[in-house]
Amino acid sequence: MAYDEILAERIRDILDRECVPYEEKRMMGGLCFMVRGKMCMGVEKDKLMARIGPEAYPEALERKGCREMDFTGKPMKGYVYVLPPGFAEDKDLADWVQLCLDFNPRAVASAKAKKK
Repeated sequence: MAYDEILAERIRDILDRECVPYEEKRMMGGLCFMVRGKMCMGVEKDKLMARIGPEAYPEALERKGCREMDFTGKPMKGYVYVLPPGFAEDKDLADWVQLCLDFNPRAVASAKAKKK
């Protein structure tokens, strides 16, 4: 299983319901949702990858199912993984998606995305 298709569909449903334009990109063995040309959230295996920013980071780590994102072997500030118990309920997933969307306008696009 590369990534949880059901979780990806749940995220699509939320973004569509909120009328958020997005693109999907396969990367890092999973699926990333790009908003305004910037990585906003993603699905890696059965985990939600959430780009929430450094301000929300400490509080987010206290939430159910949340842990540091250590994709590269060291924690990435501003990014977290949320394990399935943390988004089992639709409201919980919607809250995580909104946290990502709230940070997105302040997020910096990668150098590659800026060139386009």
